[in-house]
This record gives sequence, C-alpha cells and structure tokens, in this order.
Amino acid sequence: MHPTRPRGRVGSRLQGTILGGNVRRVMGAAPLILVCNDDGIHSEGIAALAEALRPLGDVVIAAPDRERSAVSHALTLHRPLRVEEIEPGRYAIDGTPTDCVNLAVNGILRARRPSLVVSGINKGANLGDDVTYSGTVSAAMEGTLLGLPSIAISATGRDRFRFDVAAEFAARLAAWVLERGLPPDTLLNVNVPPQADGRPLSGYALTRMGRRRYGDAIIEKVDPRGKKYYWIGGDEVEVDAEEGTDFRAIREGRISVTPIHLDLTNYKSFDALQALVLPWP
Repeated sequence: MHPTRPRGRVGSRLQGTILGGNVRRVMGAAPLILVCNDDGIHSEGIAALAEALRPLGDVVIAAPDRERSAVSHALTLHRPLRVEEIEPGRYAIDGTPTDCVNLAVNGILRARRPSLVVSGINKGANLGDDVTYSGTVSAAMEGTLLGLPSIAISATGRDRFRFDVAAEFAARLAAWVLERGLPPDTLLNVNVPPQADGRPLSGYALTRMGRRRYGDAIIEKVDPRGKKYYWIGGDEVEVDAEEGTDFRAIREGRISVTPIHLDLTNYKSFDALQALVLPWP
C-alpha cells in the first residue's frame, strides 16, 4: 500500500486470492480470528464484521455485554469478570474492550492462539486524537501488545450507519494481513466514510493521524436533590485535514488506513531535551 494513493472501488464483491478458501490454502489450517468492539455484543457493526470475516477462518466474538465507548485502554483489576457464552463462539463479557481481548487470548482461547484480532465495526469515527480515547482502537492495541496482528475499523458518521462496505473492506484487509502480517508493534486503524448517497467510495489511502480540537465545554446542572453534576461535552472547533491525514481521506470520500505504533516515544525531542539539567540527586 502507498501513502494517499487512491485504490480501486471497494463496492464490488470479494474476489480472487482474497477469498477465504485461498487464504486457508496459504495459511494451512483455518486461521482463528478474534472479533471485539466497544459498542457491545449486540451491535449491528460487530455482527456485520464477524459475518464478513467467516470465509477467512474460524471467527470467535468476545465483546462487552453493553456499550463501553471511550473507555480507552482500561483494564479491570479491582473485581472479577463474568463471561456468558450467548451461543457457540460468541461471548459477552462484563468488562472493557481491553478486558475482552486479554481474557479471550489468555483464557477462553488459551488452547488455540488467534491469528488475527479485528475490532469494530465502530459506530462513529476514530480519527486523529480520538484514538487515545477509543475502546475500539484500544482492543486492537491490546491484541498488538499480546503479539497478534490487529485491526480497528470504524464507520464514520453520527446517526445512520451502513456497515456493508466497511465489513467488506475489513475482510479484504484481514485477508492481506493474514497472509503477510504487520510490522512489529503496529496496528491498523481504519475509518470508512459514510455512503449517504449510495455512491461507491473512491478508494483508500494510507494516512497519518490528523488533529482534532474540541471546545472546552462542561455542562453544569443540578439534580432533583439539589446537588451539582457535570457533563463533559465540547463541540468540534478545528480539524487538521492536511494532505496525507486521515481527516483529509474521509473528506475526499476515501477509506483511511492509519498504521499506529505502540512506541509513543518522541525521538525528535531528544536533541531539544539534551539541554535539560536538573540538580539531582
């Protein structure tokens, strides 16, 4: 894949060597694919994603029992976790998306390690700075920390969502990753533009994270007992949609594929920080 270069239309059906049967022949035994999300086990997005991935291998779903959006990379340590197998290969867990991936890999699936983790399809964008809050991206991050190739995929928009194109693109990308793998400590964060007018997308682009700035809005109100409560809001004020960013790709009607590295060290800052001198010890 090449940065910002549009690819072919994604509206056609899966074809050629990307089909599950061919992937199985390349891989040998059918790969095991772990699917998670942060919208909850009953979300239409995760159902569409799992269905699209089934031709590629054996799919197991491990997802929160309710919506857990914006919980970031939280791991539950202060209480035990409960698991309910709703049906074979479909588990509801009363924890965060990170809990679900960790528990699935190290507990439920410990006898057979997954070949791939795919998180989504999220209802709403995970662009730019959103990835620091996103439970969807954090589930893929946990998979990466556990040494598994991982993908997060989101359908941008606010109210009405279509998952068909996002699911098909996820299957194509998953087939590619199953065959070729990913660079070390790297996950792929995918965002799919809305298709409100029904027209096919113009392709996809390999992108970098843009920046989104929110207003500092805190809503303060009083409950019926006279006690104050606060609601964190904040309208979007400014977006960095420069060429090559995930925001630009979405604006241009292209799917954004952003490689995210787990090493958050800012290596460019080392020279500037060499001047740091502290009287210590």
